[in-house]
Amino acid sequence: MTTIDITEQGLRYLNETLQQQSAGTNQKEWDIINPRGSHAIAVGLDAPIQVTVNGSTGYYCGGMNKQASITIKGSAGPGVAENMSSGMVVVEGDASQYAGATGRGGTLVIRGNAASRCGISMKGIDIIVAGNIGHMSAFMAQKGNLVVLGDAGEALGDSLYEARLFVRGSVKSLGADCIEKDMTEAHIKQLAELLERADMDADPAQFRRYGSARQLYHFDVDNVSAY
Repeated sequence: MTTIDITEQGLRYLNETLQQQSAGTNQKEWDIINPRGSHAIAVGLDAPIQVTVNGSTGYYCGGMNKQASITIKGSAGPGVAENMSSGMVVVEGDASQYAGATGRGGTLVIRGNAASRCGISMKGIDIIVAGNIGHMSAFMAQKGNLVVLGDAGEALGDSLYEARLFVRGSVKSLGADCIEKDMTEAHIKQLAELLERADMDADPAQFRRYGSARQLYHFDVDNVSAY
């Protein structure tokens, strides 16, 4: 394991070093100490390495991630795992607003709560939240899965496209064009796989599924107030 102290070696050195790693690297495990809420830690990685951040981070930690597995042993600021394409990002604490925004692939696991706009404009990422999520989560979400073991705030799934939302707790309100849908055996199986991937013990049968009513795909004068 290679250890990098951000206080001593600096954030630029950290990111440059991690970004230089390739698929064939022998340095698979990286331990980051003294993050002290720094922004943009471990961004733009593109190698199958394991990165552990020992403490809380600022905004955009793990952004644009490919292949890497990043664990944050603390809470994360806004935009954690933003625009990631593959790999996994795990937040052991809470996540601030727009976690996993525009994510195209990979898995984001939040073991605490997530603030507003979790999964906004997600495009293929899978997000699993052990706690609650804030308002406007999955706004304009296009593809992927958002799993919430706790409660969801106002306007869940507003202007949703084809992403699937699974919530075990209560939903304060649904956004425009988001409706509750049937939970089939196929969905229960898929949800079970997502929960197992996130190492979360929950019964898939206790969840409700939400998706797009598909009424906002094309302009309709009867829906003008919703645009």
